[in-house]
Order: sequence, then structure tokens, then C-alpha cells
Amino acid sequence: MNNTLLKGFDIIELLAHSDRPLALTEIANALDLAKSNVHRLLQALTERNYVFRVESSGRYVASIKLWELGSAVLAKLDLKLHAQEVMDDLLAKTGETVHLSVLDGDEVVYVHKLDSPNPVRAYTQIGGRAQAYCVATGKAMLAYRSLAALELMAQSLQPRTDATITDPRKFLLEMDRIRVQGFAVNRGEWNANVAGIAAPITDASGTVIAAIGLSGPKERFKPTQLKLFALLTIEAAQQVSIRLGGRRPAPAWR
Repeated sequence: MNNTLLKGFDIIELLAHSDRPLALTEIANALDLAKSNVHRLLQALTERNYVFRVESSGRYVASIKLWELGSAVLAKLDLKLHAQEVMDDLLAKTGETVHLSVLDGDEVVYVHKLDSPNPVRAYTQIGGRAQAYCVATGKAMLAYRSLAALELMAQSLQPRTDATITDPRKFLLEMDRIRVQGFAVNRGEWNANVAGIAAPITDASGTVIAAIGLSGPKERFKPTQLKLFALLTIEAAQQVSIRLGGRRPAPAWR
């Protein structure tokens, strides 16, 4: 087999299994390759969207394209397939729009959703994207990144609404709170009139791979209702995780 192709696969697999973005030098050292060779391969993989370069740090992560390819061939371990029944149940119990999301770099991608039957509801579309730090499913996944990665992100937060958390200290406190309580809340941080709540989904290693959440008009997400929504959303995330062979997320940094 072509040696260059094999090296490219090695890079993809290394990034796919890494719990954080990796620098060019780290990749070269891990694979015992010349940095110039790794740089050329990363450029090619980035151009084909298999690898994503985090502009703020210059480091590299595997892109959502790997998940897109995998989802086309996974029959027994399909995230949507395992989540469908749980999402149906969550919609029936809450009456609010249900989302299933994954991370692509610093963005959320909505891979599946069930619309609320209410005439007034949150509007999103499958395949749609949002800044992860502004929405509940995104925050539920971001919270389990390394402290170093979150500190770096905290320096470049931009306001989407007046409620968006952009202060680095408040953002890090929010991430810590999410890890402790097991769910995230969006208080109109992406759309001023829309609130949301979400919990992380894990695989067999305890790695957060997705999130399930609810969203709807802020007036339907009052504190008393949020308590019930939180319990139901956490239960739903745990059910999907169990179906995927998952377990509780890795212990929180404090």
C-alpha cells in the first residue's frame, strides 16, 4: 500500500483518539515522522476536511467528516439509531424540541432533531451549526475538554446576545458547574428568545461523544420547569450512553 497514504491514516487515527488538539510537533513525535512530512500531510487532510486546524492555537483535531463517513456504514453502533427511541420518549414527556448534537471543532452540529408539536418552538435544522459555547448541547460537551483548551477558548469568546457568557472567569466557572451537575443550560445565549438544556452522551471509555438536549421559548423554561427538564435530559443521555456501551464521563477537573 502507498506509504504516504498509510502515514495519512496514522495521523487521522492519532487525532481521532486524542482527547485534545495536537500540535504538529506532537504528531510528528508520536508517529516518528519528519515535521516537514507531517506538515504536508496535514495540509492535504485539512483541504479534504478530514482534519480541522484550530486557528486560536494552531493545533489539529479530527473533523466531523470522520463521523459523517462512519455514520454511513455503522449499522449496529449508529448514534441516531440508538438515540431515536430515547428522543421520542423525551419529546413525549416534555413537549419541547429535542436535539442530538456532536462537536466539530468549536461548533455544534445538529445530527438529529425532533420538533416540538407546539406552534411556538425553537427552529433549527439537521446539519445546522452554532457556536458551541452559546448553546446547551455545545456547553455540555465543551465542559469535558481539558482545562488548558477551555482557558484558551475563554480568551476569544464573542457575544451573540446580551446573555452570552464572554467573561473568561465566568465561562470557566460555567464549565466547572456543568461538569459537577451533569447538565448545561442555555439562557438565551445564542438566540435571545430561546432557552435550552442538555446533557452529555459518553462511549465505553467515558469520553463525551455527543449531547442530547431540549430547546424552546424562554418563557417555557422557568426555574421550576428546568428542574424537571434537567432530570429528564440527564436520564435520556444516560440511556443513550448505555446503549452505546458508555459510562459516566471522566472525573471533573476542579
